[in-house]
Amino acid sequence: MKKLETEEQEGKQETAPEADLSQFLLMNEIDPEPAKLRLIGLYGEVDEEKAAEITFSLMALQELGKKEKLTDPDDPESEKVTTYEPINFVVSTWGGSAADMFSIYDTIRMVRDYCDIDTLGLGKVMSAGVLLLASGTKGQRRIGKNCRVMLHGVQSGQSGNLSDLENEMAEAKWTQDTLVNCLTKETKMTKKYLKKILAKRMNIYFTAEEAVTLGIADEIV
Repeated sequence: MKKLETEEQEGKQETAPEADLSQFLLMNEIDPEPAKLRLIGLYGEVDEEKAAEITFSLMALQELGKKEKLTDPDDPESEKVTTYEPINFVVSTWGGSAADMFSIYDTIRMVRDYCDIDTLGLGKVMSAGVLLLASGTKGQRRIGKNCRVMLHGVQSGQSGNLSDLENEMAEAKWTQDTLVNCLTKETKMTKKYLKKILAKRMNIYFTAEEAVTLGIADEIV
């Protein structure tokens, strides 16, 4: 009998610390669940593979960050509201495909309607990467102090007969006009300013400080 009582006491001693921990977390309003990593990275060229990975990740993280909360935590009968945890998006790219850039951008716009997207530009944010950095939630777009930003016009390296060239030039013009419209919406740059830059047909570089002034980012880190 004494042996049985001893075993029961040992069992209680083993579970007691766990119970005490739960009570401590509850009393101090600490969430026992570990913090979720909600981070997406674009490091390298903007291409179809990267675009697929980023767009699917954005949509998945939107749903995973979905939570229902009571408007009044002290009233279990109060109305429930849906909230979404923010997503962190790191951008470091030389640029790449305009079509894949637009696919990521349009996904960001859709997801941004529900949850904040905090963008961070590091190292290099060039060409297609500029729109992606600027597309983060206003006030939550950061850039590294030594990051270089670069813009240039849409490049078309097509060859062939005259009708093909005309068709491709029309498509390149549509792409550049659309890029200008999107950048105008997301930054402080005007259409006149952007068209003047892109008309130079060369790479135009900006410092992190200039990127903030132009509204591509909000804060230097």
